[in-house]
Amino acid sequence: MDQYTETTVESFDGTSIWYRRIGSRKPTLLLCDGIGCAGFIWKYFIPHFEDLYQLVHWNYRGHGRSEAPENMENLGIEDCAEDLKAVIADAGVDGPVVLVGHSMGVQVILEYAHRYPEQVLALVPITGSYGKAIDHVHDTGLIKRLFPLFRLGLNHFRPLVTKVWREWVRSELSYWYAKNFEINQGLIKREDFFPYLEDLSLIDPEIFVRTLAGASRHTAEPFLADLKKPTLIVAGESDRFTPYWISRRMHAMIPDSELLTLPMGSHTASIELPELTNLRIEKFLAQVTGRNGS
Repeated sequence: MDQYTETTVESFDGTSIWYRRIGSRKPTLLLCDGIGCAGFIWKYFIPHFEDLYQLVHWNYRGHGRSEAPENMENLGIEDCAEDLKAVIADAGVDGPVVLVGHSMGVQVILEYAHRYPEQVLALVPITGSYGKAIDHVHDTGLIKRLFPLFRLGLNHFRPLVTKVWREWVRSELSYWYAKNFEINQGLIKREDFFPYLEDLSLIDPEIFVRTLAGASRHTAEPFLADLKKPTLIVAGESDRFTPYWISRRMHAMIPDSELLTLPMGSHTASIELPELTNLRIEKFLAQVTGRNGS
C-alpha cells in the first residue's frame, strides 16, 4: 500500500460522511457496508486488493464515524446513494468505479448504478438482496411481521430500548445466537465477527430502525434488466439472512452477470471463505479492467 487518507465530506443535506482512501491504482473500488456495519466485512478484502487498486471505504449516515442526519427521514437507500455520489466526487476519483456492496450495500450499489450508470464500470454484490431486505429473512415473513412492533416499542420506551440495545447486542448471548443461527461457526473466527456486534451496539437504535425501514421499502427489481454492467454476484449457499435463491434470481435478471456460490457460506461468507472470495473477485476484475492485476 502506498497511500492512505481519511476525511469527511458534506452530503446533499449537510450530513458529514466519513470515508477513507487506500492505495492509488485505477480503477477505484467503492466499498459499501451492510446495515449496522462500519467495515468489519472488509478485513481480508482490503489487504488483498490495496496494492492492486485504489479502495474507498465509507460509513453510512449514523454509522461508524459518519454523522447522523438532522432530518431522520433521510435514512433511505436513495439517501445512501446520494452520499456515495458525494464521496466519489470528493475523493477525486478519475474514471468509472467498481461498486462492491455487502448485504444492504447491494441495494445501495444497485441504486447508484441505476442513477449514475456512466460512473460505474462494474458491480460486485456480496450476500445481499436486490430489494425489500426484510421480506425473506430466514425465508419466512416473521421479521417483517415483528418489525412494526419493534418500532412501536422504540417509540414508547426509547431510553429502555437504547439501554438494552447497547448491552445485549455486544453480549456473549448475542454472539451465541449469531453463531448458532446466522453464521457458519465452523468457518468464521470470533475475532472476525465480534467487531460487527461492537459496531452495531454503538448505533442509535432509531438510526438502525429507520435505515432498515428504508431498505425494506426499496427494491431494484424494476431496473435490474437495464443494468448493462459486468456483475459478479457473490452468494452464500447457506445464507439465512439473504437466502441463496435471491442471488440466483438476481443473476437471472441482470444481463451481464456471473454467480459465485460459496459452499456452506452464510451471510458473512466473504470472511468465512476469504481466499476463495478474493481470488474469484480478483479474476473478475482482471477481466473487466483488461489487466492481470500485477
